[in-house]
Amino acid sequence: YVWIGRVFFSWTSVFNLFVVSIFWSLMSDLFRPEQAKRLFGFVAIGGTVGAVVGSTVTAFLAQRLTPTNLLLVSAAVLGLATLVAHMLMRSAPRSKSDVELVTAREANQPVGGGILDGIRTALSSPYLLGIVGYMLLYTITATFLYFQQAEIVDATFTERAARTVFFARVDLVVNSLTALTQIFFTGRIVRRIGISLSLAFLPLVCIFGFVAVGVAPTLMTIAVFQVLRRSGNYAISRPCREMLYTVLPRDAKYKAKNFIDTFVYRFGDQTGAWSYDGLAYLGFGAAAISMVAAPLAAVWLLIGLWLGRRQGEMVNSTSTPEMTLDEG
Repeated sequence: YVWIGRVFFSWTSVFNLFVVSIFWSLMSDLFRPEQAKRLFGFVAIGGTVGAVVGSTVTAFLAQRLTPTNLLLVSAAVLGLATLVAHMLMRSAPRSKSDVELVTAREANQPVGGGILDGIRTALSSPYLLGIVGYMLLYTITATFLYFQQAEIVDATFTERAARTVFFARVDLVVNSLTALTQIFFTGRIVRRIGISLSLAFLPLVCIFGFVAVGVAPTLMTIAVFQVLRRSGNYAISRPCREMLYTVLPRDAKYKAKNFIDTFVYRFGDQTGAWSYDGLAYLGFGAAAISMVAAPLAAVWLLIGLWLGRRQGEMVNSTSTPEMTLDEG
């Protein structure tokens, strides 16, 4: 049973990344770039509401059902999600005159190709390499902040219950702020300031946040930083990252994107952990590591600005998506 549990945990860790990546691949395939600016923030509210409802339902049923039966409930919900996705694919309108979308006939055909096509596509396009760099710097800085938070919280609270209350309050503020932004502001923000500045928002928050932690590594500083970073990611940065794929051909949406969302994401996470341990071994504390992370966030900001500008050029181009990818 121990080994079954380990295998299941490993599988769910991969599945959680992969299924979300596939979902956004479908969204970028169904919606045009201008539609994505208006709707992706609202679509993302489903993830926020799902996180809140899922934890609430689990807490309610945990005392009433066995763990095995809870897994059956999860399986039923996943089946329902599959049914909804199938209905969405069948009902989504497609126009053969729009160069951003494939034809209805093509939409029902498998993408095809080999298992390594996604890697080759991601590494052969400067545009996709930019997305790789954006993702790497996002995950590396997120890992830095995670370890800094752990150090500051452990130094502040001596009781586990107090730490749990702190994390719960941070999560509550993050989810509330994220939901509010996704419902009322994300679409308006992206359409008003554009994708470039929207992609630059989260790195800019991190520059100021890491500098603030470096100057004053206190619990309040780390809490405010975490709330702004996480809510900014879920409400603005994540939808904008998905908009970047709307201008690409289908094989890039369903192959290169999944490679970036899974392998590159986990590689950046691990790189961040190794780098943080290395800096700590050299004697860097949480404040000093912040001063290392701030320049990384500055490079991340520049990549975001370039990606947004390039995506706009590809939207305005009269060439086909495949030609645009080669040019990118």
